[in-house]
Amino acid sequence: MKKLLFILLSSLFLSNIALAGMSDADKKKAYDCSGIYMANYFLPSGEEFEYSMKEKSMASVKVLKTYALEIGIKEKEWDDGVNKGVDKYYGSKYDKAKTESCHAFLNKLVPDGEERVKKVIQTLY
Repeated sequence: MKKLLFILLSSLFLSNIALAGMSDADKKKAYDCSGIYMANYFLPSGEEFEYSMKEKSMASVKVLKTYALEIGIKEKEWDDGVNKGVDKYYGSKYDKAKTESCHAFLNKLVPDGEERVKKVIQTLY
């Protein structure tokens, strides 16, 4: 009986750790990056960019959201955070340094992040 209780409690504890896979700081950075990526997609007219950057930005937003949902973040919580990021960056000019920083963050945060982004890009059209 003690073994069964121990296994049950251990399972609950470990599942709670698995669901807490993104710290508050990582969430904030992910929300900001989503805002930056969305701003990249909706650049003001006259802004110069490579079309592939827009594709990668949209795919990155999708990969971040999918990962957040996989690790147990509620969709409403995620969407609310992303909306704040979008409000913060929407209409801003393309910032290559911020975008590259977000790519590095995504690749560090999401297992196989770069590959997942590439797969999503292939499904955009």
